[in-house]
Amino acid sequence: MWRVYGLTRAGFYAWRAGRRSLRVRQNESLTAHIEAIHQASRGTYGSPRVHRVLERLGCKVSENRVARLMRKRGIRGRVATIRYTSPNMRRHYACLSNEQLEVQVRRPDQVWVGDITYLKVGPIYRYLAVVMDRHSRRVLGWSFGKRKDVRLTLRALDRAVRNRRPRHGLIFHTDRGIEYAAGVFTQRLAELGIVQSMNRPGKVTDDAYIESFSHSMKSEAIHGLRFTDDRQITSVLRSYVPFYNSTRLHSSLGYVSRATFEKQSA
Repeated sequence: MWRVYGLTRAGFYAWRAGRRSLRVRQNESLTAHIEAIHQASRGTYGSPRVHRVLERLGCKVSENRVARLMRKRGIRGRVATIRYTSPNMRRHYACLSNEQLEVQVRRPDQVWVGDITYLKVGPIYRYLAVVMDRHSRRVLGWSFGKRKDVRLTLRALDRAVRNRRPRHGLIFHTDRGIEYAAGVFTQRLAELGIVQSMNRPGKVTDDAYIESFSHSMKSEAIHGLRFTDDRQITSVLRSYVPFYNSTRLHSSLGYVSRATFEKQSA
């Protein structure tokens, strides 16, 4: 029979004895490593990031094999389709332009970006203002509150300034919302020697860096969970932001964390 089906004698007897092949045993060991890496990432890593971690651990394996084993085991990175409510982007602030378009960003604290996103607590919405370094994608300051107003954005900015103490000439880029265009906010930027920059009317992609963070944060830490009070969601944010900065691998940075990328840049 083994001749009819083109099998070797040793292979036939190994099959009859019920012995598992070397490849099967290797896949089992590899799957265990994949599961451990996936759990360490809080269930957020897909096959590209898992593959990068395995490479750094000295495991020579193809990304396709990692993806195949993850599918077989039902291991998936956290992904969610987020719908954003966009404000009217055609309000005109003639005195404010997109300054970041004129700059080649080559170091941290050269251009910061900021944005506000919505988070649901029970039946109502809360607001999260975030300040990020555009070069390293590191979150520098954030503020959570019940109202989407200039006090929210000021708190996030002040926390970022305390953490980094940037030099004069830093560019701070945001969308064209009143929370950033209000007189008290622009005055605070002037006091700090920070140059204000805003999206061009209708060009929501000008703020793509911070939008990417909002999407990642919601899909990896918020999506699928229900929060009944503010303390629950702020606890998640206090845990996620350090993970995002110091541990989570970023594909645009060569699959290193934001903190590691800043050290390499320095």
